[in-house]
Amino acid sequence: MAEYQTVRTAGGVRSAAIDEGLRAHMNKVYGTMSVGMLITFAVAWAVGTSPQLLAIFRDPQTLQPNILGWIAMFAPLIMVFAFGAMINRLSAAGAQTFFFAFAAVMGLSLSWIFVAFTGYSIAQVFLVTSIAFAGLSLWGYTTKKDISGWGTFLIMGVIGLIVASIVNIFLASPAIMFAISILGVLIFAGLTAYDTQNIKNTYIAHAAQGDQEWLGKAAIMGALNLYLDFINMFMFLLQLMGNRE
Repeated sequence: MAEYQTVRTAGGVRSAAIDEGLRAHMNKVYGTMSVGMLITFAVAWAVGTSPQLLAIFRDPQTLQPNILGWIAMFAPLIMVFAFGAMINRLSAAGAQTFFFAFAAVMGLSLSWIFVAFTGYSIAQVFLVTSIAFAGLSLWGYTTKKDISGWGTFLIMGVIGLIVASIVNIFLASPAIMFAISILGVLIFAGLTAYDTQNIKNTYIAHAAQGDQEWLGKAAIMGALNLYLDFINMFMFLLQLMGNRE
């Protein structure tokens, strides 16, 4: 009986240590994501509210991107793929620096929204997105349901959205844009819950190994995934709900 009590107590200590580590890990994920969001919106606001800076990337009247504008538009996508390929060769500090640089470039690509939409509608949609994101992420963290099977379908959906969005750049069809926005909100809502559960499960699976460097990089990657979920959900909701200037 004494032996059983010792094992049970040791197991409880290990479980408590993992729970405490998981809370710290999730706090780092959300904290890093939040800093990235602040960088993105600060850069977007600074460029979008300055006609001189915005003119470097887009025509001031039509908001059509020039060569630099196209580069700024596709640079975040290229950086995401580069980050995935480089993550194993980067230190945790290097991965965080790369993420913040990515957030700044994303701000450049989104700067046009401060000209195309009213400030009130941007703030309103941001609030709606924040509430929806918080609820979906909380559900993904607390649910006992295994939603790992969603991953394949959601990623396929994201690829379809990217292809459809690129095609619609040339077609400029409002109907297609509306359909893309509806599907985009649904897909990234699902990804918010999926990514949150995946971050949690990945930490629990690797916490016992004690590789702090790997866990640090995993937190940055988790922050990137949730950041992308938020930004994309915000942009699709803005297309649906935003009031244009």
